[in-house]
Amino acid sequence: MTGQWLPDPDGRYEYRWWDGQKWTDQVSSQGQVLQAPLGAQPAASPQAAPAGDGFGGISGDLVDGRFSEKEATPIANQNTKMLRVRLGEPFMARQGAMVAYQGNVDFAYEGGGASKFLKKALTGEGLPLMRCQGQGDVFLAERGYDVHLLNLTNSGLSISGKNVLAFSAGLDWNIERVRGGSIATGGLFNTTLRGTGWVALTTDGPPVVLNAGEAPTFADTNAVVAWSANLQTQLRASFTAGALIGRGSGEALQVAFHGQGFVIVQPSEGVPVPTQ
Repeated sequence: MTGQWLPDPDGRYEYRWWDGQKWTDQVSSQGQVLQAPLGAQPAASPQAAPAGDGFGGISGDLVDGRFSEKEATPIANQNTKMLRVRLGEPFMARQGAMVAYQGNVDFAYEGGGASKFLKKALTGEGLPLMRCQGQGDVFLAERGYDVHLLNLTNSGLSISGKNVLAFSAGLDWNIERVRGGSIATGGLFNTTLRGTGWVALTTDGPPVVLNAGEAPTFADTNAVVAWSANLQTQLRASFTAGALIGRGSGEALQVAFHGQGFVIVQPSEGVPVPTQ
C-alpha cells in the first residue's frame, strides 16, 4: 500500500500522512501542511485503500484529500477565499458569486421590492442579490477576496454593499444613509442587516477590527468594510490634508465612529482616483 492522506486518527487535524506502514508527523489542515507528532494513544491502522491512487490513476496534492470539500458544519469557510453553504433554509448571495454547486439548487433574482430598487438607483449602493434554495452545497467566492463569516443574534451590522457575499434569508436588509451625512455633503449609503442569522463578507486582504469604545475612531470611506449598526457615525471632510490622507482626488473623507462596538477596516482603499 502506497502513502496517502487519510483522516487524522488523533482528530486534531483534517488529514495525516500514512506512508503505507505507519502514521507520520506530517499533517494537513485547511490546505496547509504542518508537522505534528502523533498523540500518545495508539492509533489503529487505516483501512486498505482501493487499488490506484487519487482519481482514476491521477495523483498529486490536488487529489490527495487536503483540498476536498469540508463537511464539518452546514455553513463554513471552505478555505480563506471560498464559502461553502449546505442548503437547508434559503439564503441570499451576491449575483455571480457562485463558483460551483452540487445537488438540486435553484437561483432566482432577488430585487428586494420597489423601495430598495429606487434606493439603489438614487444612492448607487449596489447589492445585486440572488435567492439560493433547494438541496445541495453551494460554493461562493468574489475575486479571490478573503471571506469572513459572522453570526448575528438580535443585532445589526452596517456593511458596504460591495463587501456583502451572502447572508441568511431570515435577516432583514435595507439600504440606509450613514448617519451624520447627506447626499449634498457627500453622503454615504450602506446596506444594513438586522436580526438573527449569519452573514459572509469579503475583505481585500486581512482586515483589522477596531474597538470603537476604546478611543475616537476614524476610517477612510473606501477602506471601511462594516461596523456595528448601533454605533453613531459622522462624515468628516479634510480639504487641507487631501494630498496626504487616503487616496482621494484632493479631499479626504472619513467616517467618525462613537459608542460601543467594532469597526472592520480592510488594507485596501480600492482603485486610486487619478489626479489631473
